[in-house]
Amino acid sequence: MNSPKKFVVIGPESTGKSTLCLKLAEHFQTLWVPEYARQYLEEHGKDYTYEDLLTIAKGQVALEEEGMDKAGGIHREIFIDTDMYVMKVWCEYVFGRCHTYILNTIAERHYDGYLLCNVDLPWVKDDLREYPDEKIRRALFRYYREILTGQSTPWAEIGGGYDERLEKAIDFVSRISGRGR
Repeated sequence: MNSPKKFVVIGPESTGKSTLCLKLAEHFQTLWVPEYARQYLEEHGKDYTYEDLLTIAKGQVALEEEGMDKAGGIHREIFIDTDMYVMKVWCEYVFGRCHTYILNTIAERHYDGYLLCNVDLPWVKDDLREYPDEKIRRALFRYYREILTGQSTPWAEIGGGYDERLEKAIDFVSRISGRGR
């Protein structure tokens, strides 16, 4: 079996990215890569700097590589919660600039599909989350959509309730992976 197809789930905070990754991994009986930022901020606190975002970006890439090694030739798909596009948005939104490492990594890494989670789920408070304001969430969502429309990897917007999101995501992944439901 070849390397697994890599699907990245991106979007603003509190849009069900981790839940969707978990459910997709269960459905397709495979692995998923969690968001490294959560682990980092839980260990170091949520007062982060621009340099911390570089550390987080490198940690995310390392987690993804570890997940790919585990998936090896065993699994057809792997689901990744967050990639360098998320890091780019985070850097630019918070600090008005982005690390060269992140931009170079975006250019170097290949994915088979993106799932962009809409902000139509209710906000869930979490000590690590920063932007509950609906206007900010919508602006960030538009920013992600603009990024995805400007690149060539297939992507799908995922919205609705949790069950509807999962069904849309399964359909998209199945189509890209060339497998039936």
